[in-house]
Amino acid sequence: MNFCWCTITVRDLEESIKFYTEVIGLTVTKRFKPAPPVEIVFLDDEKGNEIELIKYQGKDAPLSKEGISIGFTVDSLENALSFVEAKGIPVLESPVITPTAKFFFVKDPDGVTVQFVEKP
Repeated sequence: MNFCWCTITVRDLEESIKFYTEVIGLTVTKRFKPAPPVEIVFLDDEKGNEIELIKYQGKDAPLSKEGISIGFTVDSLENALSFVEAKGIPVLESPVITPTAKFFFVKDPDGVTVQFVEKP
């Protein structure tokens, strides 16, 4: 069994696409409307890892994001930190340094915790 994708239900599809393309660096690979009130967008990191964004048009979908986080590796944690700060995205806490990694967290437009990780 292999990981397929992480699905996130969003309030504003365009705002979420902008976050995941401009901040995370993913690319939109598919966009479609399988049923009238639903629009789905897949974004890819070119290594086969995907994020699926779902927007339910005209109704409020549950947006509970507690206890969920998604992580992305970066070459330089310092550069990633400067980049998100320049974008005006609040960092949730100071970078954490462990023996196996350095990381920090931000929130996406819908409150999903996003982790940036630099591995040695």
